[in-house]
Amino acid sequence: MNKHVVIDNLLSFVIPCYRSEETIEKVCAEIAETMALRPEYDYEIIAVNDCSPDGVLEVLRRLAAADRRIRVVDLAKNFGKHSAMMAGFGYVRGAYVVNLDDDCQCPVGELWKLMDAVILEGYDCATAVYPRKKEAAWKKLGSQVNARMVTWLIEPPKGVNVENFHVIRRYVCDEMLRYPNPYPYVSGLLMRATHRIKMIPMEERERGDGKATGFTFKKSFSLFANGLTAFSVKPLRIASLLGVLFALLGFVYGLAVIIRKLVHPEVMMGYSSLMAVQLFSSGVVMLILGMTGEYIGRIYISLNRSPQYVIRETINMDSEDE
Repeated sequence: MNKHVVIDNLLSFVIPCYRSEETIEKVCAEIAETMALRPEYDYEIIAVNDCSPDGVLEVLRRLAAADRRIRVVDLAKNFGKHSAMMAGFGYVRGAYVVNLDDDCQCPVGELWKLMDAVILEGYDCATAVYPRKKEAAWKKLGSQVNARMVTWLIEPPKGVNVENFHVIRRYVCDEMLRYPNPYPYVSGLLMRATHRIKMIPMEERERGDGKATGFTFKKSFSLFANGLTAFSVKPLRIASLLGVLFALLGFVYGLAVIIRKLVHPEVMMGYSSLMAVQLFSSGVVMLILGMTGEYIGRIYISLNRSPQYVIRETINMDSEDE
């Protein structure tokens, strides 16, 4: 858990970095320009290199050498965006934590709308909401599925969805850091800590490098699996209900077959229908077994204390932070 002294007028920007050597410098420059509008506040940028295969670490080294407010955490391997965010949370010192992406899509210039909602209106979290998301169709579908999953599993306030650009109070960040296990799901951890969340409409921008997102289908599915199994046993309860339902259906179907044979002995037994029922029920059983195995596997990995992340190096961290 983060033990740093909380600095009241400091904003801590946490930015997970992956394939962003062409955009991260623009993001840092925009943060500096935005913070200059409120000189009564200071800031720090905690950029977490999630073992990016491009030259983003070299860019971060250069930026950190020129400005000590830019602090770098270099992970030993790729742990995923949410683990990288948790690594950054461990080094924040500000009373307010700002989460944003490294690709210039977050409208950083609208930061003070989020801050005003937290400081003046008393919310614990203020998040951007994008009426039109500028991403591929499959990515939009994945975002919608994840949002629906969070609503079903965690039961947040109606209509609330935390986007990639949001501000949280420090105590919420500290509460999230109490989660020690691998496979963190930041939106779930946030909503488990507080429901005082305000959504502010903003326009999402295009990526700063003009490239497609580095958030692949595999990573999107992995995020879905993390959220599905991390905070609720509802999927297991549904599996149990499905088992009871199919047992009842099987009993009723078997009873109907016996009665039909007794009433009409000349009727031949239906091989095709039996095979269809068998294949369908077997598929459901395998799905339930796979879901149960996913829970058991994650429990086993957690018991073996698999790390959320491994830090190889830090830059511009004070001695007490190390």
